[in-house]
Amino acid sequence: MDHYATLGVAKNATPEEIKKAYRKLASQHHPDKGGDKAKFQQIQEAYATLSDPNKRQQYDNPQPQGFPPGFGFGGPGVNINDIFGQMFGGVHVDPFGRSHRQVLRTQINVSLQDAYTGTNQTLQLHTPQGLKVINVNIPPGVHTGDQMRYDNVIENAVLLVEFVVANDLKFDRKGNDLYANHTISVLDLIVGTSFEFTTISGKKVNVHVRPKTQPYMQLKLPNHGMPIKGTPTFGDQLILIKPIIPDNIDQSIIDAIMRSKTN
Repeated sequence: MDHYATLGVAKNATPEEIKKAYRKLASQHHPDKGGDKAKFQQIQEAYATLSDPNKRQQYDNPQPQGFPPGFGFGGPGVNINDIFGQMFGGVHVDPFGRSHRQVLRTQINVSLQDAYTGTNQTLQLHTPQGLKVINVNIPPGVHTGDQMRYDNVIENAVLLVEFVVANDLKFDRKGNDLYANHTISVLDLIVGTSFEFTTISGKKVNVHVRPKTQPYMQLKLPNHGMPIKGTPTFGDQLILIKPIIPDNIDQSIIDAIMRSKTN
């Protein structure tokens, strides 16, 4: 699969062009909007590779992998271009006579929603001895770079599966906290208001905005962020308040504002 063709960008596209193309395509093909899930996963996989400078360089300049004939990976969410390592079908012996098992690595792409709930993916490993199917358990709260180790899949080898959590259209993740934007009329910031916010869990929370709230303040929803892996606790949801001036403002309101400025 050509990641550049998937996003519809040139091979010399800038990071800004890649991000813009990703946001447009991900919005069009998002399963929640009736899009095709397989196509959406391809878009996420392409962006996860091309948005990371190191991964993009590796993708643009693939190096010989050193795998013996007959080895390969398959299954949803597996990024073939990120597979690396060496397998020689035996035990490696270092100059001191110590034996070490070879290490085989691969990556699985995970959506932020699946990283929140936790999920399972099937990894298909084609070996000279036949097809091996591995059920990979992705725990809630997983981060990019987290790994899962499998010791008994291939003789004399260790399989490391690394997770890559894709960017999300609504939520930005920083650690275990999530960040999102919400637009509010400047008039509502002055007098106070409330609005309904849907968290990543799908829960609708009524958020109160106090009178005289300043633009670009962040409101916090404690414990509505990402699960903290291995614990029953969660990070926080932060909402950035972005002001907007209504198109139609009653003249009496404008007059009142003008009077307040002169007093």
